Amino acid sequence: MQQSRLNFFFLNIGHLFDHYFVLIFATVAALTLANDWQMSYAELIPYATPGFIAFGIFAIPAGWIADKWDRQHMMVIFFVGIGLSAIVTAMSQTPIQIGLGLFIIGGFAAIYHPVGLALVIEGHSKTGVILAVNGIWGNLGVGVAAAATGILIDFIGWRAAFIIPGILSVGTGIVYYFYNRRHPTQSRTTKNPIPNNNTGISPIQYKDKIAPIFAIIFFSSAIGGLTYQSTTFALPKIFDERLTELATSATSVGLLALLVFSIAAISQLIVGYFTDRFPIRYVFSCVALTQVIFLFSMQGLTDLSAFIVAVLMMMAVFGQIPINDVLVGRVTTDQWRSRVYAARYLVTFSAMAITLPLLAWFHNHWGFDGLFLVLSLAALAMLCAVLTLPNKGVVVGDRI
Repeated sequence: MQQSRLNFFFLNIGHLFDHYFVLIFATVAALTLANDWQMSYAELIPYATPGFIAFGIFAIPAGWIADKWDRQHMMVIFFVGIGLSAIVTAMSQTPIQIGLGLFIIGGFAAIYHPVGLALVIEGHSKTGVILAVNGIWGNLGVGVAAAATGILIDFIGWRAAFIIPGILSVGTGIVYYFYNRRHPTQSRTTKNPIPNNNTGISPIQYKDKIAPIFAIIFFSSAIGGLTYQSTTFALPKIFDERLTELATSATSVGLLALLVFSIAAISQLIVGYFTDRFPIRYVFSCVALTQVIFLFSMQGLTDLSAFIVAVLMMMAVFGQIPINDVLVGRVTTDQWRSRVYAARYLVTFSAMAITLPLLAWFHNHWGFDGLFLVLSLAALAMLCAVLTLPNKGVVVGDRI
């Protein structure tokens, strides 16, 4: 039991690092590079796009290799690779160089979701809460990225914002490697996987229902990726522009973003709890509806009112994260799970990559109000799709 908890801790740290590293540039671009390199925020954002393309496309081979080889070893590669690539990125002298560095970071970051999530739910019949806990760590990474990067910018410089977490990740990877050598685990690609539901029925028996469920998973993943990337990447800049009385330095912007992300992360635990007890259609519909309301409400807000609504908005955005992963876990066998997670995150991260040029374009032409309007309409489309989920079908009694 103690070993299982320690392994879960390593996986949670991995999720924190995963989201931390891919968002370091968001704060660096918003708060320092725009001045240092004499470029506008809209001009800098596209250089992050290659990283998020890699974040998506490399999830497929990462999931395939993990299912065929070994998930623990893939996690060691993740920790060491993402750390070393961040250190290399810190040496960038031009936007092209930093874009290449971010691409390498994204390639290693792609390992986590198809591999780490498959390890997280291994052997669990009810996966809502455990995925929610793991998701909280991931979103703490989003907040820590904003806060730690802001602090390092103010006190050391933007290059340290890549180097210091890079060293920590490499060190974690080394410790994780020796931990797994001392506590070897059973192969995750067993030929006789335990059904991942509490009915004792293999998910393969639900072929007639899997296709429409996956269609909804992929569509909502795309919308979720669009919304998640837009809000998490842009929040430091949003606070820099709109919280003129509260955010007066890079450190204050980062700490306020960390506070918002930390509070919002709690919503994942709440949603995870309900997905283990109620049909996902009802839970997902509530989450989508709150996204519509609070994304629309962010238009035109400043200072304290913007901060309060930003908290509610991010709670709605983060609350969606465990739902799709729970659905994937319920309708796939262990032998295929890493690959299916990879496909789901390919859709998510592809949407995230496309988001950055759109974010730059919206900010340049209509500011963030136009962005919030479009995101609220996208959330409305997702709500309509989610309402078509069936009430009965797979696990948790006979409920999806």
